[in-house]
Amino acid sequence: MKFKTLILASAVSMLTTTAWAECAFDNNTSVKSLSAGFEAWKAVTDAMGECGNFSASLDQEFREKQPEAFAANPSLYQIGGVANATMIPLLNAGTIRPLDDLVAKFGQDLTPNQLIKVNGEIMAIAMMVNAQHLMYRQDILDDLGLAVPTTYAEVLEAAEKIQAAGVVDYPLGGTFKTGWNLGEEFVNMYLGEGGTFVGEGNMPTINNAAGVKSLETLKAMTAYMDPEYLVSDSTYVQQQFQQGKIAIANLWASRAAAMDDAAESQVVGKVKMASAPIGSAAPATSLWWDGIVFAANMTDQEAEAAFKVAMEGLDSEMVAANNDAAVWLVPGYKAGPLAQGAAASAENGALPYPASGPMGIMHTVLGNGLADYLTGAKDATTTLADIEAAYVTAAKEAGLVK
Repeated sequence: MKFKTLILASAVSMLTTTAWAECAFDNNTSVKSLSAGFEAWKAVTDAMGECGNFSASLDQEFREKQPEAFAANPSLYQIGGVANATMIPLLNAGTIRPLDDLVAKFGQDLTPNQLIKVNGEIMAIAMMVNAQHLMYRQDILDDLGLAVPTTYAEVLEAAEKIQAAGVVDYPLGGTFKTGWNLGEEFVNMYLGEGGTFVGEGNMPTINNAAGVKSLETLKAMTAYMDPEYLVSDSTYVQQQFQQGKIAIANLWASRAAAMDDAAESQVVGKVKMASAPIGSAAPATSLWWDGIVFAANMTDQEAEAAFKVAMEGLDSEMVAANNDAAVWLVPGYKAGPLAQGAAASAENGALPYPASGPMGIMHTVLGNGLADYLTGAKDATTTLADIEAAYVTAAKEAGLVK
């Protein structure tokens, strides 16, 4: 299964002459969406709401809820917010529809790199690119005479000095919440070490030197983090930054704008962005796209209404009002300082998230099994061996391993 590659540099350089406009039609069909809850999704769904008869569920547990909701007939939602990996379960279940006909009728303002194709059919519309990149308190680094870290060895050295200075509660933050977030932390670190997750016959390939090094780096970071790191997701780390509790974190680019939100941030103007720290081979992050899919289990009339509403949410008016909320692929985006970290990560060789059926299983078992190493319940090689065994069991059940 091959996905259209989205090159970050193209998103960062896009300009437009598209006119500013309100919703072009009055929507008379009930349309509902289910997506993540970060700022970019709020901006997009608010714009969709201008058309009327629309409601949005912004839910950080969306990836667990979407498969069942879209499998219902009729679907409980017409629009789904997805990313590289979260689209896979819906695609495999056949609960999202090809969009070529709708794009031809109503997608005249879409650009080619927004069209996510699977086996030649358009299956999703990308709205933004995302990556975890280094976010840091420039004022703290300056006060302590520290350079911006470019490797994880340098991150740990800086954390030691920040801790000794006692200027924040915890030098580091991280999205180490058990489950998907912790799995993603390993994925990033392992890609940075040049690792691959599955090999011939879809067999797992993580129990090796690169896997051990990735685990050791993650554990070393926890010494400088809030002891409750196993419940720390993106919102948790965002709020730690905003409240002045941490100095450095590898956090999603989609969270960058929140640092300068004067209504909720105490560190406006102090948090800067840089490339994700480099491992042995590449920046320890993965490039993602976020976008929208449409339910298969709805009428053609509902599909047309949902698509038209979605296009209103992905127009230049929305981008003009929310330029810094994301690294947008939507025409009208003008890259600013908040996009620098994501752009630098891409330029330094960050790899796309390797979305696939086997990788979906791998990500799940990683998220479930890594905490045993971080808490000291298992050593590194035992942890990785047990994760591989859990993967093989699940992959056999899914018919991916003989």
